[in-house]
Amino acid sequence: MHLSVLVRLPLAVARTVLAALRGRLGALCWSLAPLSLPLPLSLPLPLPGWRRVSAPSPTAPLGSRREREPEWDDASPTPTSVNYHFTRQCNYKCGFCFHTAKTSFVLPLEEAKRGLAMLKEAGMEKINFSGGEPFLQDRGEFLGELVQFCKQDLKLPSVSIVSNGSLIRERWFKKYGEYLDILAISCDSFDEDVNVLIGRGQGKKNHVENLHKLRQWCREYAVAFKINSVINRFNVEEDMNEQIKALNPVRWKVFQCLIIEGENSGDDALRQAEKFVISDEDFERFLDRHKDVSCLVPESNQKMRDSYLILDEYMRFLNCRNGRKEPSKSILDIGVEAAIKFSGFDEKMFLKRGGKYVWSKADMKLDW
Repeated sequence: MHLSVLVRLPLAVARTVLAALRGRLGALCWSLAPLSLPLPLSLPLPLPGWRRVSAPSPTAPLGSRREREPEWDDASPTPTSVNYHFTRQCNYKCGFCFHTAKTSFVLPLEEAKRGLAMLKEAGMEKINFSGGEPFLQDRGEFLGELVQFCKQDLKLPSVSIVSNGSLIRERWFKKYGEYLDILAISCDSFDEDVNVLIGRGQGKKNHVENLHKLRQWCREYAVAFKINSVINRFNVEEDMNEQIKALNPVRWKVFQCLIIEGENSGDDALRQAEKFVISDEDFERFLDRHKDVSCLVPESNQKMRDSYLILDEYMRFLNCRNGRKEPSKSILDIGVEAAIKFSGFDEKMFLKRGGKYVWSKADMKLDW
């Protein structure tokens, strides 16, 4: 309709026509939005970073009826603690792994540093390097360079690593140990047969013996020692009280085995973890058996799914809210603030699960 026609119409009729046209235009823009944004159509609403403005009542006065579509909320979560999975490659074959070797890509070192500096500028206080197995790339040198950069150049309060421990050598501690706050070693069982069954077998090496060696190196080189355990069908009845207390980690993170579509479940997955899954009741029984371990930090599926900021090998945030890992665009391309809106990160759950703790070794006052 041409504007000159509207001018000749009675005011009330013209306002009605304009409102209808505005509503249709808004709906059209909303329907086209998924074509230009890196979001799958199946994401649940409300989306992180979006604010839904209620539709006006049909009976409201015409002047108050504002046909508005969802719009961006200016507030973005702060990337206080980030988990950077810079490689998906691993030398183990854990059956429940939920970050599998679907690519072999690793960013060039300088690009990774650029992204880390961007995260620091956006408010990052803690970086955790993971994989895959992070010590695979350049025999740990790539990882060491990043650890040193984050502590020495970016001056982050906390720099940590999660590793299966099989490839760590003492020379790495000698070169980079002073820059590392926390080393977390994955250990799901103190029964070597169970470790082999799960996929943590090291051939002639013993995973548990290696764990004790790494614990000693952490003492000698002043690195806080942490243990991560995934509780699953093969270790849920195990009593680990004695072994954990003897190793005396600063934290024992106990995860409930988690299913992620496309990673450890489904036709396009490299693992099929259904046989490892335990019920919430099984998980609670395991926790109750270890309730006297003071360093125990439990994480159920509910706490895990949305309470981690995960960066993949391309420095894309991974949104797990749909039970899959749906990537944002890379922070290297669109910046941290824009990318983090698609992370699905639940900041309240992050705090509720104890995600913020004393994570700098300078503040731990440990008896090495």
